[in-house]
Amino acid sequence: MERPTETIRFDIAATDGQARTGTLSMPRGDIRTPAFMPVGTAATVKAMRPESVASTGADILLGNTYHLMLRPSAELIDRLGGLHRFMNWDKPILTDSGGFQVMSLAGLRKLDETGVRFKSHIDGAEFHLTPERSMEIQRLLGSDIVMCFDECTPWPADETVAAQSMRLSMRWAQRSRDAFGDRPGYALFGIQQGSIYPELREESSAALTEIGFDGYAVGGLAVGEGQELMFSTLDFCTAMLPADRPRYLMGVGKPDDLVGGVKRGVDMFDCVLPTRSGRTAQAFTRAGVVNMRNARHREDPRPLDAECGCPACRNYSRAYLHHLIKADEILGMMLLTWHNLQYYQDLMSGMRAAIAANAFAAFEKDFHDRRAQGDIDPL
Repeated sequence: MERPTETIRFDIAATDGQARTGTLSMPRGDIRTPAFMPVGTAATVKAMRPESVASTGADILLGNTYHLMLRPSAELIDRLGGLHRFMNWDKPILTDSGGFQVMSLAGLRKLDETGVRFKSHIDGAEFHLTPERSMEIQRLLGSDIVMCFDECTPWPADETVAAQSMRLSMRWAQRSRDAFGDRPGYALFGIQQGSIYPELREESSAALTEIGFDGYAVGGLAVGEGQELMFSTLDFCTAMLPADRPRYLMGVGKPDDLVGGVKRGVDMFDCVLPTRSGRTAQAFTRAGVVNMRNARHREDPRPLDAECGCPACRNYSRAYLHHLIKADEILGMMLLTWHNLQYYQDLMSGMRAAIAANAFAAFEKDFHDRRAQGDIDPL
């Protein structure tokens, strides 16, 4: 069952093998795909001003339903004008449903058909998160792209456990769709589950397509199965999703994960890695990952990455960045985070251009060759 998208449109401009580039057009702005979404868990991309994030080329941010419902609360954000105004970001925002974080609480949660009961990791307060409540929270936040409520199937899971989990998520997907209602200008994405099992992924895809969503995510990957198994699953599960809607691989990932995901038809990604790495002295460069704590950078006058246009690379040496990190100066974390986000956006821009030029294979080879030959640090 298809549903009208009205002011939302997804146009594919070019394909190269399974890789594709296009634009997801929404009232608050266009999202160029393949796209990487910086993660603003608690209404902030850590160590970054929103204006700085936008300057890297990011078209969309990700916010976190679980964390925002606990603090400061979706109701407070709504009273203050919504998440965009609250955090001073006027472009699209995608919010996850809260399901992944709740599932990670282990002994602090209890799952049944209605949803999940859990205790806050902050103060122990009890909550009941259901598909309907997740939709309500994301509506209060004002999210442009809303994720349906699902159970992230744990890894490892045998086929019986994966099937039970997936079918629960599909029942929750229908409830999410019903609760979301008709909201022109806002999108609801379904989430494919089924672990590594082709038949389960196919069943999940069929159920989601029957319900009808504006976009489709691949869930239950990057949860410990390793890159090889993730890629072999993407080899079959991405093509099961409607070709005329955006495809989103949740929680991924490292730069080579992004390249491999785009190669397999993924349009959207998110991950905390570039910001978390920036706060722990790790920087992504075209030659690989460097650790700015390492002593070899102490007297190095070179920029972090000579091909990067971020402030860290334009204005400061590796020696200065090393000094900031060793001195525990906040500026070091800020500059490395800015650089990492710029690197990720440059990587996505490069892939978009390569697909448009029908040169993705050459781009992929150059990406891997440069990293193999690069002067990188052990981490």
